[in-house]
Amino acid sequence: MAELWDPAADGVLHLPSGRLIRGRGLSRPMPDGPAPSFAVYLLGKQPPDVSWESRWVRWPDFRLPADRAAARECFVEAWQRCETERVEVACAGGRGRTGTALACIAVLDGVAPDAAVAYVREHYSPHAVETPWQRRFVAAFR
Repeated sequence: MAELWDPAADGVLHLPSGRLIRGRGLSRPMPDGPAPSFAVYLLGKQPPDVSWESRWVRWPDFRLPADRAAARECFVEAWQRCETERVEVACAGGRGRTGTALACIAVLDGVAPDAAVAYVREHYSPHAVETPWQRRFVAAFR
């Protein structure tokens, strides 16, 4: 099994199942510690190349994913892989899109859709999920 995230590290979300997943903003320097082994990047344009495996979800800032089915597939993959790998989810700022994706991943982990935004705000960032339509997207996520 690969080394997982340090549970005390910045941006690491503890899911109810015990899985760990890191959220971050790409506009900030890479955090100290090991690199991710897999990442999901939520950006309006293609992300920069990285040395680890990654997926890109086309998702303009303050909006919703361009392809919601593809986004769901990436969230499911991230959730599955974070059980045994260092998985990161990131957008430019690390709040709106990242928080929305983390809330959807929390739903996959068993958090009720209507409680997922509050869960991520409590355990990741109080500023996560920035817009009303992002909150509605999470509430409707199954």
